[in-house]
Amino acid sequence: MRFAYFLLIIFSFSLYNLAKAETQPKCVIEHAAGVDFTCLRQWYSQAPALWPAPFIEENITWTELAALPEQALSPESNPFTEAKRALGEKLFFDPLLSGSKQVSCASCHEPRLAFADARRVSIGHAQQEGRRNAPSVVASSLFELLFWDGRKASLEEQALAPIIDPVEMAFSIQELEHRLQADSTYIAYFEQVFHDKPKAIYVGQALATYQRSLLPKDTDFERFMQGQNTALSDQALYGLHLFRTKGRCLNCHQGAALSDQQFHNLGLTYYGRKYEDLGRYEVTAKAEDVGAFRTPSLRLVSRTGPWMHNGLFPNLEGILNMYNAGMPTITPNAEQIKDPLFPKKSPLLQPLQLNSDELFALKAFLQSL
Repeated sequence: MRFAYFLLIIFSFSLYNLAKAETQPKCVIEHAAGVDFTCLRQWYSQAPALWPAPFIEENITWTELAALPEQALSPESNPFTEAKRALGEKLFFDPLLSGSKQVSCASCHEPRLAFADARRVSIGHAQQEGRRNAPSVVASSLFELLFWDGRKASLEEQALAPIIDPVEMAFSIQELEHRLQADSTYIAYFEQVFHDKPKAIYVGQALATYQRSLLPKDTDFERFMQGQNTALSDQALYGLHLFRTKGRCLNCHQGAALSDQQFHNLGLTYYGRKYEDLGRYEVTAKAEDVGAFRTPSLRLVSRTGPWMHNGLFPNLEGILNMYNAGMPTITPNAEQIKDPLFPKKSPLLQPLQLNSDELFALKAFLQSL
C-alpha cells in the first residue's frame, strides 16, 4: 500500500513537471544577436513560479519576488484602526515630539522624498549630523528587525528610539508624556483612540500603525506584479530578468520587501579609519557581524538616494558599477593580520561582468520599483 502511494506521488509530480514544461515558451531570451524582447515578455507574462530559473548561490534560502500585501499585518498587541493610523500620522509630522520642538519624524523621512531625506547622513537636534543614512520607512512593516543594524525587533520599539536619541530628537519619555498630557488636542485624540491619557507606549503604537500603512503600490513594478504585464518597459523587464539571473541580486533582494532581511558586509566599513562603522557587531558582539548591515528594501529605491548605510553613493550608476566590480575588498595591514575583528566581505559579492546595456537595463528596473 505504501509503495503504491509512493508511486502515485512520483506520477503526480511527473505530471506536474510535464504540464509546467508544456507551458514554457519555446524561445530563447538572450542569444548572440542580442535580446529577444518578445520572448522575454512571453516568459515573464506567466506566473512568477513559471519564470526562468534564477541564479541563487548554494545554501541560500530564498523567496521569489512578490507583490505587496493588501494590508500590512499588525501584532495582536497593537491591532489596526483607522483612528490610530490618523493619530500616528499627526504625530509623525509634529515637531512637538522633539526636545527643541523643531524636529519631527518627517524631518528625516519626507513623503516627497519617498520617506527618506536626500542627505548623506541625517541632521537632527541642534543641527547635529547622525552617522548613518536615513532609510525610507516605506515597506518597513515587512521587516522583522529595524534599523541598519537590526537593534529593534518591532515598529513599536523603533518608533520611540529617535525621540530619545540625543542626536536625533533629543527628548525623554517622561518629558514627552508630560508635554502631550498638557496638550488638550492630544488629550482628546488619545482618549478617542486608546481611552486613556497620552503615554509613550501609545505614541509608539500609533506611529507604528501609521508606518504600516506606507506600502508603495503606485509603481510600475507593483502594477506588473499585480498582473498588468505591460506595466514594465522592455528595458525594465530585461532588468528584472538580469536582477534574477546574471546580476545575482535575488540572492539578497527577495520577496515583497525585496530584502532577505539578513546582514551582509559589503566592504564599506572603513575599519580602522575615520568613518568606521561596525554595524551589526554593535548589537551582537559577534566577530562575523563586523561591518554587516541589513539588506534594505528596494521599494522606491530610485527616489531615496544617496544610498548605503553611510550615504556613500550619490547616484544609481555608481552603485551598479561597484556591484558589477564585486564591491571593494579591503586587505589587512601588518597590524591587522591577526585582528579577529577585521571585517570580511560577504562571499556573495563577486564580479558580474555586465556590459553597459545590461547595467542600463538594471537601472531601468530599479527605477520601476
